[in-house]
Amino acid sequence: MKQTYKKTITVQPEDLNASQCLSLSALLRYTQEISGNHSDLLGHDWDTLAARNLFWAVLRHRVVIRRLPVCGEEIRLETWPMPATRAAYPRCVRAFDKSGNVLFETVSLWVLMNMQTRTMVLPGKSGVDVPGIIRGDEPEFPSSLAPGLHEKTSLWTVSPRDLDVNGHVNNAKYLDHIEPLIGMLIPTDLTVCYLAEALLHQQIRLQWSLSPEGILSLDGTRIREDAPEKTERVFGVKLCCSVNQTKL
Repeated sequence: MKQTYKKTITVQPEDLNASQCLSLSALLRYTQEISGNHSDLLGHDWDTLAARNLFWAVLRHRVVIRRLPVCGEEIRLETWPMPATRAAYPRCVRAFDKSGNVLFETVSLWVLMNMQTRTMVLPGKSGVDVPGIIRGDEPEFPSSLAPGLHEKTSLWTVSPRDLDVNGHVNNAKYLDHIEPLIGMLIPTDLTVCYLAEALLHQQIRLQWSLSPEGILSLDGTRIREDAPEKTERVFGVKLCCSVNQTKL
């Protein structure tokens, strides 16, 4: 089985943001779909894992953006797994335009979760082997994000359209609530850390700050069900943008 998998996609109108470029949520969805396609070919599809009481989830994403494609543009995606760490299965995805120029690239840390306990199962105990390769030109792994002090707040209530087959908010859906906060700035480097599952009808408080240098820092929190007087962090975001030019 090939360790690298390729797929060609044409950007659709429904995948665009307000600036008529590929939205960040669609970008993550593209990378998740090709990662899932390759995982299926490697024998780690959803049904096979579910029979073992396991499912894939993303712990962190890092996205490095050189240019966002536009409607009708054909892009070539390429993905490969990297060697497993103690806790996760890293995977790289790279996107090219028709001339072979890199558009964007991602490194995602995938983990296996127990369906009943909703806890992580370490690679060494999962029995799932994903042989990985290192090309040497992959972006750095996504780092952890410490909570910050933020200036602005809004609320988001999780709806059925936000959920995926595992019953929690799909990773790409978080970006639907993030990208509008940067206005016409051009995103260049994105890190997302997922710290807890966001479930149907839960209310997520978004707290964020946008610096003059074009860095958006955001924390998503919710009230703890076991301690209503306390909150817990659901996810964190750091989005770096170019302030020298705006989207056309």
